[in-house]
Amino acid sequence: MRKRSREDITMSTKKLQETIALTLTLSTLCFGTALAAEQDKYTEDLGEVVVTAERIPAAAKNVPADVTVITAEDIKDNHYRSTAEALSHINGVVMTNGGDGYDETVCIQGEERVVVLVDGERINDDQGSMSRATATLSRVPQIDNVERIEIVKGGSSALYGSDAIGGVVNIITKTPTKNKTTLDMNTGSWHTHNYVLSNEGREGKTSWQLVGGLNKRSYFSYKGTDGDSHRMPSSDYSNNNLSVKVKQELTPAQSLTLRFNHQLINGNQYYYQDYPVPVGFVASGKQQNNFNDGSLTWKFKEDTKLPGFLRYFDHNKSADFSGKFSTRLQGIDYQNGWKLDANNKLVAGLEYHHSNSSNKPSGYEDKKIINKAAYVQDTMRLNPKWFFVPGVRVDNHTSFGTHWTPKAGLTYRADKATKMFASWGRVYKAPTADDMFYVSYGTWGSFKGNPNLKAETGHTESLGISHDFDAKSTLSASYFHSVLNDAITWYPVDGMNNNEMTNVDHEKRQGIELSWQQKLTPAWSYDIGYTYTDTSATDTSAKSSYLRHNSMPNAYRLGLHYQQGAWKANLMSRVGTGLDKASYGNRHFAVWDFNTSYEASKQLTVYLKALNFTNQAYSVYSSYRYPAAGRFFQLGMTYQF
Repeated sequence: MRKRSREDITMSTKKLQETIALTLTLSTLCFGTALAAEQDKYTEDLGEVVVTAERIPAAAKNVPADVTVITAEDIKDNHYRSTAEALSHINGVVMTNGGDGYDETVCIQGEERVVVLVDGERINDDQGSMSRATATLSRVPQIDNVERIEIVKGGSSALYGSDAIGGVVNIITKTPTKNKTTLDMNTGSWHTHNYVLSNEGREGKTSWQLVGGLNKRSYFSYKGTDGDSHRMPSSDYSNNNLSVKVKQELTPAQSLTLRFNHQLINGNQYYYQDYPVPVGFVASGKQQNNFNDGSLTWKFKEDTKLPGFLRYFDHNKSADFSGKFSTRLQGIDYQNGWKLDANNKLVAGLEYHHSNSSNKPSGYEDKKIINKAAYVQDTMRLNPKWFFVPGVRVDNHTSFGTHWTPKAGLTYRADKATKMFASWGRVYKAPTADDMFYVSYGTWGSFKGNPNLKAETGHTESLGISHDFDAKSTLSASYFHSVLNDAITWYPVDGMNNNEMTNVDHEKRQGIELSWQQKLTPAWSYDIGYTYTDTSATDTSAKSSYLRHNSMPNAYRLGLHYQQGAWKANLMSRVGTGLDKASYGNRHFAVWDFNTSYEASKQLTVYLKALNFTNQAYSVYSSYRYPAAGRFFQLGMTYQF
């Protein structure tokens, strides 16, 4: 790959500046303050409204995308311990974990390249990891903060840029309307103890939310491929965290929001030693992750259908595991929207992100990455049944130049109960600092980054239909397809386990997703989901072997739910079949989780959870070297005062 000269970078930067200037000029001239003053108040009934699919409030039934929502009620009813646990029960979503509790990453429809947001604020970093994921759910706020989680499946680079190939997860936190304090305490297997105290309220034009948590575990056990349960050596874990959110209303249409989230994660790690001779799991060393993320957001036009914002954010990660490494990402995001006429809504935005990453033990220091972007999207209502959503984004990266990612989506509302959609879009992911500069040598082999990598580019397509047979029954079906050029992976360069980051020729994914939900009686309901994912690469050499190892061709979800009076109970299952036995140790698994709660009073609720209560052996990453936790019991209570 030819290195870009200073003249190339200057020309690319000038082109981006011209694009941004043109976008701003057109926005000001065509859709300026006079038009903003004519916008309607946000009072019409849109049914369930989502904000992630189009970056503006939109009826879920009208957006040309597969969108799933986890509500505050879902979180409360299941007493989820984390966002990762909540996502693990969503059809088409698989959670991976390279070190239990440390690096929880989300995989959507077989794709690790996913953007994760908190209140629309991107938490992916530019340092990267050993996988293709660049966001860990370990750094998001306590789930006690969360009002809803929106999952948009499928390529979304036209709005969210690099990494949005598998989709987008947006964790939307609460905005309090009344004063209350809540204490959640629980204890469980393996000397696990969790305490979460939250205080939220509103006084005049000021609202706040403060959540602190102490989470501790002495070890965990797992069921091995030999059929026996084992205590994992060096597997203690603790997470001390604090989240603060303060919102100040300036006018009925404007506000300032300050957000800060701190996570301090400590514990020991382990690894599977099989070189030079198989030994099994042994202690690896102490690991600490320290996350400190803050932002200040000015929101305006909040009394309209098309609110805007201007945000400054500063995200910091420092870690220590066989040496210290860190990354800092700062940036400014701007977005605005305009109603062109009764059937056209335009949204446009600008982004400037600047990161600095260091991993001195692994060969690099002070590697700077700057990405500048502009995007625009028009939501057109062609007639009462047809919606067309075109858009385009341009990114300019310091190392990989300018990339354009257009999109087009079409929705057909055959009737009030039926939605059909089709979408197409270009996608893009820039290599991370680790991809380019990471160097590690050990007795087990070596890993070496590649500064001459190309950016991953490609396209995604999806088709879907959903139909409400009545108020109690819904069926959804979708087909997804993606092609990624120059996909990046670790490539074994010899027979001695020495690996180098390399661009694979082509990586392809396609599959189907089916789901059915039905409420049988006022007390009983159930849901069933199935996802088939086929993953392949045109390069059939060892470069593409990781695709087979990371694929789960068949994934099933089952949920049975009961709610009567003060009692609630949920039985849920996650099933995987068709796994590569050489990698996972098993060809299939079936994990069953159960929870029940009793609301003793308006203030007090007690609950019991049994996770993986059949003690199933399965993996949480790409091989048996990362076994999932075995049978786990938890007893807890929440008290509100």
